[in-house]
Amino acid sequence: MHHIGFLGWQLPVPLADTIACIIAVIAALAVHWLVYAVLRRLVRRSSTSSDDIVLSQAWHPLRWICVALALALVRLHLHLVGEADAAWRQGAGLLLPAMLGWLAIAMLRAMQRIVEIRTDITVADNLAARRRRTRSAILGRIAIFLVAFVTICLMLLSIPAVRAVGVTLMASAGLAGLAVGAAAQPALKNLIAGIQMAFTEPIRIDDVVIVENEWGRIEEIRLTYVVVKIWDERRLIVPVSRFLEQPFENWTRANSQLLGTSFFYLDPTADLVRLRTKFEETVKADPRWDGRVMTLAVTDIREQVIEVRALVSAADSGRQFDLRTAIREKLLAFIRDEMPEALPRRRAELVPHPAG
Repeated sequence: MHHIGFLGWQLPVPLADTIACIIAVIAALAVHWLVYAVLRRLVRRSSTSSDDIVLSQAWHPLRWICVALALALVRLHLHLVGEADAAWRQGAGLLLPAMLGWLAIAMLRAMQRIVEIRTDITVADNLAARRRRTRSAILGRIAIFLVAFVTICLMLLSIPAVRAVGVTLMASAGLAGLAVGAAAQPALKNLIAGIQMAFTEPIRIDDVVIVENEWGRIEEIRLTYVVVKIWDERRLIVPVSRFLEQPFENWTRANSQLLGTSFFYLDPTADLVRLRTKFEETVKADPRWDGRVMTLAVTDIREQVIEVRALVSAADSGRQFDLRTAIREKLLAFIRDEMPEALPRRRAELVPHPAG
């Protein structure tokens, strides 16, 4: 076995190479720790949290990239020949694209997280924030998918056997493309619909929608499906293409303001002026009313009753629902206690029987 001088000792070549690699890894980890310690101190002085997010996301991928760079530098001084050299090159061809792809995906996730922090959707007027967050979520997932796809392709192309097979398959790419396209048609359809949704914005995060006769809010928008949080805490999973191909209700498309109705069926002789006064008093006293719309009107006349519609406005769907139920309960109690004559009654005409 050949020996070489290493720090004054004569060591076998494999042992010397191993020690050199270990020293390079330890040095890389030490440099990485030192640089990050300095960066953390600088970040603490910053008034924003964006740099904290970027630093935390880049911590792990950059650590292993530093190790890979150290091993690449020490490779010049190793004594690798034959199969060992080929294995080293193959490993480097697989790991380098993987780590760069890992770093790119980490940065994309950091950007998404920064957008989420800067766009507060809990405020009353959150249309612009929901638009930015939705676009960031969709485009971010598409970018992550593309980075992962390119990374895997680069890793596979570094394998000579796979690269040779890929060149051979180019001749039959037409048939293969048709077969793959037919098999993946639903997934590709929803993926393309997701890209289209990012720019046309039929829905956004936290939009109030009615889909499949269910009322809920858009909780997540994935590449191929949308998660709708239904009012009773269930989740409705809907393909992305559903929102581009079929009708659905979006209650917060332009803004969150909504009108709500409550219907009452009363006797035709009901004193509507008195009832309207009580209605307006009730609505004005409720903090959920936004001050825009408040009307009480007869909207239909039937054989035994009249239909009275109470129309009110609120800032969003939640307040609107609560306001409608409160008005309905208070007016019903008022009619029962103060205007019982307004309750529906059936009438019959008594015709005297002629004396025989």
